[in-house]
This record gives sequence, C-alpha cells and structure tokens, in this order.
Amino acid sequence: MIKHTLFALIFLAFLSCSEKEQVDLIITNGNIYTVDTAFSKAEAFAVKDGRFVATGTTEEITKAYTALKTIDAVGQTILPGLIDGHCHFYGLGQNIQVVDLVGTASYDEVLERVAAFAKANPSKTFVRGRGWDQNDWEVKEFPTKERLDAMFPDIPVALERVDGHAYLVNQKALDMANITTETQVSGGEIVKVNGKITGVLVDKPQQMIDAVMPQASKDQNINSLMGAQEVCFSYGLTTVNDAGLDKEIIELIDSLQTAGDLQMRVYAMISNTPKNLDHYLTTGKLKTDYLNVRSVKVYGDGALGSRGAALRQEYSDKEGHFGAMITPADEMNALAKRIVRAGYQMNTHAIGDSANVVALRAYKEALKTTDDPRWKIEHAQVVSAQDFDYFGDKILPSVQPTHATSDMYWAEERVGAERIKGAYAYKDLLNKSGKVILGTDFPVEQVNPFYTFYAAVARKDLKQYPEGGYQIENALTREETLKGMTIWSAYSNFEEDEKGSIEPGKFADFVILPKDIMTIPEDEIPAMYVNDTYVGGKRVYTIPK
Repeated sequence: MIKHTLFALIFLAFLSCSEKEQVDLIITNGNIYTVDTAFSKAEAFAVKDGRFVATGTTEEITKAYTALKTIDAVGQTILPGLIDGHCHFYGLGQNIQVVDLVGTASYDEVLERVAAFAKANPSKTFVRGRGWDQNDWEVKEFPTKERLDAMFPDIPVALERVDGHAYLVNQKALDMANITTETQVSGGEIVKVNGKITGVLVDKPQQMIDAVMPQASKDQNINSLMGAQEVCFSYGLTTVNDAGLDKEIIELIDSLQTAGDLQMRVYAMISNTPKNLDHYLTTGKLKTDYLNVRSVKVYGDGALGSRGAALRQEYSDKEGHFGAMITPADEMNALAKRIVRAGYQMNTHAIGDSANVVALRAYKEALKTTDDPRWKIEHAQVVSAQDFDYFGDKILPSVQPTHATSDMYWAEERVGAERIKGAYAYKDLLNKSGKVILGTDFPVEQVNPFYTFYAAVARKDLKQYPEGGYQIENALTREETLKGMTIWSAYSNFEEDEKGSIEPGKFADFVILPKDIMTIPEDEIPAMYVNDTYVGGKRVYTIPK
C-alpha cells in the first residue's frame, strides 16, 4: 500500500511538472521595474533562449514554468539592461592603455603622471595620454609645450583634453606632423601666443597628429574592446552607442561577437569619413542580435571647454572668438541629403548654438519626406530659445547629464547669462521631443550610469553641489531618467521591439541592484552599484564576493 501511494505521489508530481513550460531561467521575489508602456512592476519573470517569455507575480511564474535554474532575488531591484545612449566604447578601451590624466589638479600633476608612465613604459615610441582639463586648475588657461619639450626632446608626446577636442603636443610631434607657424587648417585652431605655437591644437588640426601616431595592432584593439566590456558590464551596461567608429573596428567587433568573446551589444555610429561613407551607405545597414550599423556620426563643432564650440555671438570670456564649425553648413546640408537617401540615421555632435541651428536646419530640409528617421542631435548643449521647436518626432535630443554638473562651474563665463538659459536644458528638450536619450560620453565623463541618473534628477555633482540643484527647472523625474537610459535609448536605435524593457519576446538583458534606485534618498543615488548583469539571460558580471 505504501509503495502504491508513493508511486502515485511521484506520478502526480511528474504530471504537475510536465504541464509546466520548460524554460532556462526563472527570477522570483524581485522588485522589478519592467519599463513597459504602463511603467508597471512585477515580482518574477521567465527566460528561454535568451529572451523574456513572461512576467508576473512569483506565484504566477512558478505555477506556469519550470526552469533549469531559479534565482530568488530576495527583494532586490531589477531593471532592464542599461543603455548608454552616447559613449566611446572603443575609446575607453584605448584609454586604459595610455596615461590617465583625469582629475589632474594642475599642469604640474599632468607632467608628473606623464613622466611616471614613460618611465614604466620605456619601449613606447609615442607617448599618449588623455583627460586633462584646464578648467579644473587654479590657472584656467591652456598649458604650453615648453616643459614637455624639455622632458621629451626626442619622443613625440600627445596629451588629449578630457573632451577629446584638443591636444597638447610637444615639438617632436609637431615636427613629425609638419606643423609650423605657417600651417593653415580650417575647422579648428593651432593655438599661438605672440606668433609662436603653444602646442595646443583644437579640433581639425588634431588629425595631423593622428596621421603620424603609430597604429594600434589587432591584438591591441582586441584588448581595448575586451577591457572596455569588462568595465561596462560592471556598471550594468548591456548596450553601448559608440559615437564614431571606423570600418575596421566595426568589423573586429562583429567578429568578436560572432565568436562569442564580445557579448556587449553595440549600436555603432560610423565616423564621417569618405571611406566609411562609401562603404556603408552603399552596402546598406548591418544588423545582428549584437551589432547594429545604420547611423553616421558627424561633428558639427568642437567643445565648450576648449572654446571650440561654434557660437552665434562671440564668447563672453574671449572677445572676437566664436569657435568653429568642423562641418560647415554647406557640407552639413549635402551630407544630410546623402544620408537620408541611403536610409541611414544622422547623429550630429552639436555643442554651440550656431552648430545646433546649422544641424537642425539641415535635418529639417533633408527629412521633409521621411516619416520615421529618429535623427539625433548629440549633446544639444547650447540651444537658442527659438530653435527648441525643431525637436520633435523626427529629431531627438541625445544628452549627457553629467556634462551639466561638470561644466556648471564655468559654462556661464563662456556664454553669458542669457545664452545659459538654453544650455543643458533637458526638461525643455523632453517637452519638445517627447523623449530624451541619456548617455555619459565616457571616457569624457565617468562610465558610471548612476552618476548620469543622479545628475539628471538632482542636477548636482558628486559633492552634492549646488544646494537645490543647478538650473533645477530642467531636472528630469526618476521615471523619465530610467526611460532615457533604457526604452527611449532603444527607440532611438530602432530597437524598442527587442530591448529597453522587461517584456515577453525581448532580449533578457537585465541588471540586479541591491537597493531601489527609484525610491532611495536622492543623494544616495551616486553610491548605487550593480550586483549582477545579464545579457541574453546569461550572467556576464557579478560583484566580487
């Protein structure tokens, strides 16, 4: 009798399990923000073949599904995989291999770090660094090359400003690039004092230095990409929008993804070069589960910090200086028409009010007969009051909230009290466009997306300055911010049907946080960290125990 009873219980248990759908992973007891249309919450979800198959309560999911692996989230917060709407993924990896100058408090400290790097890397035939920012120094002026020349008379040195829009180079590098006092380059500036070259090159002249730098090997490029992936996964990023890549790097990314080595999903904007345009605008879009190539990154102007941003009126702190267009209006117009004919998206770096209006006018003209282009203005940093109306369904703003909190100490000195009203105006841009795309612009800023979140909602830097927030009227709500880092960024990439929210049919990309970022005290947001990151239902990062 006992045997018959035991057999019946086993049979019933088997029958019960057989009625459930087999999946690969179930997450239960979570505080899950799905970021669906209703911004609804859930407790659990099921994953099969790398995609979400259902969301609901823990009871609903466990009754309907059985899994090879079940994880009890014990109340932790779960978000869709975070998307960085504008960054330099490959550039981050490259920076890992050069002198880190971020946070230097003086030119003396810059030189100290460069000297230490050169001593530790005696085989280097060209010393490179990135991250200095004269606005953080007591003397807020561009450095000059004399001391660099004395330290490195025979080895070329190129030190990139934090925003990527200026180099400080020594005489050896200038000689290699054949840059003299007679050299003329439009779209930037070879900075001179009393007729002598200082070593600072702003925007276009940097390309002359790039041309004489040693090219990275394939192994070095692989190391760059893999190193950047490790950093990004640790911050919960599962998709990155790389703002400007060449064909060779895109093809390397594709090959590494195909081999399963690179699991980061990449929205690759091709750099605006003849070679890239001739290839991609002819062959068309490239789309896999991990790589999306359908957009062109164009530089309208330079950066505000280096006074390369193109302004309608002169800089408030430099008489007679207006910055410069990297891509002049006539070229911008022709390029926009070419890109729209190819069915590609155009994403234009525009910092100054002049660059913004040039790009916006070119977009409006080119997009007259196109229904759903989702073209983006990258940064949209200083916009004239009358130009906000250009933004809408066809033209989206892609902004980086930490730029506001980094620049707030000096931005008004550059543009004055009136123009600053249209600067870093994220809420105003959202009200016009209905969506705002959020990113970091790393390695210009930190990779950490929680700094982005904090800057967007609190409008403060990591020192919790200023009290009450910087231009707080342009703060975003937490819901708007999360959407800007997930579903709205996915939408801007034409990928809203496959990522950006936790919904059936979408890639099972998600991140597990120890606390609820939507409800914790505002000033605790920057301390948020990631416990686990998943891509396609597979864990790609877990916090070291």
